[in-house]
Amino acid sequence: MTDQTKPLSTADAAYVAFVEAAWQRHLRLAMLLTGDRWRAEELLQDSLVRMYERWRKLSRLDDLHAYLRRALVNNHTSVWRRRRRESLVAEVPDRVGPGGGLDHDALVLRRALLSLPLRQRAVVVLRHYEDLPEREVARVLGCSVGTVKSQHSRALAKLRHLVEQPSHSGIR
Repeated sequence: MTDQTKPLSTADAAYVAFVEAAWQRHLRLAMLLTGDRWRAEELLQDSLVRMYERWRKLSRLDDLHAYLRRALVNNHTSVWRRRRRESLVAEVPDRVGPGGGLDHDALVLRRALLSLPLRQRAVVVLRHYEDLPEREVARVLGCSVGTVKSQHSRALAKLRHLVEQPSHSGIR
């Protein structure tokens, strides 16, 4: 049998190179937004498919990663709105420590992060995980810098409260 696959066009090759370079970085972002690896992969795939549909135009952008970040946040918000609810409980290991995955502090922080409202979680993830300045977070989320600041302040206050609660000390 002969391999009759067509060679990739230049645009398709550029898209494939972008996906390969962006996959792991943006999968981690999607996981922090969704709280679940499978939903994160689905969110990232959907966002990348939408990018591919407009690739010829988008490939001229200066920062494709910024575009994909915004697409992930917007698509996650759309999915959340369609479902009219957000799952606040992610799959976490039964045990903590050796062989159980996350250490105690990471588990507590993850659960606290997943309990935040969608917008607050997005602000915290973009500010602290993606290390974006407030102005860029505002651009990604389509809101004002003041909104980012207030959402960030509320989110950090809630995270501090949740992490300091004694009920988390019983996590095994």
